[in-house]
Amino acid sequence: MTYDAIVVLGGGVRASGELPTHARRRLDLALARESGEPIVALSAGSAHLPATLDREGRLIYESTAGARYLIGHGIAPERIFCETTSYDTIGNAYFARVQILDPMGWRRLLVITSEFHMARSESVFRWIFGLDCPKSYELEFAASPDDGLSVRALSVRRAHEVAALQKVLTLQPRLTSLRAVARWLFTGHGQYQAIRESALVDDGELLESY
Repeated sequence: MTYDAIVVLGGGVRASGELPTHARRRLDLALARESGEPIVALSAGSAHLPATLDREGRLIYESTAGARYLIGHGIAPERIFCETTSYDTIGNAYFARVQILDPMGWRRLLVITSEFHMARSESVFRWIFGLDCPKSYELEFAASPDDGLSVRALSVRRAHEVAALQKVLTLQPRLTSLRAVARWLFTGHGQYQAIRESALVDDGELLESY
């Protein structure tokens, strides 16, 4: 195996439980690059959209929807690890590390997300995976195509990514340990603190990419 694990960031799930095209492309890239590694599928969902429920009223997580896609393309279920806690990119990295990757001892990682999301994702993952590390992680990144998004939606999302990356860069010098990140997530982040803030968005073009 080339890596200890392949990590795939969630890219949304529609009301039907289906994955949008750009999210499928992330998983397609994982399928093209895997050589028997475990695949870690990330994300509970997006803070910008209402939760997606199945016919029995249970949550459909982005990661479990991704797992179904991988299983449908021949990946054995026991090779797939689903993270179902995170609602943003910082959460993706933090919960993937503390819930799955640290306990499993997987250090050589391929991290996959869409091209439009890559700059922020790489900055976040190198930050979170560089904290409190007695043994360093080896991170490689691969970007999947931004297929399925309109020109306007992609333009709006790219602008959003620039602004979001700047916010990440202001956090990094302040949060220099996993403990500091955890304290900020659970007491200062609107999606993980005790009283949660609404982050729902009504911009249809931006929501195409979630």
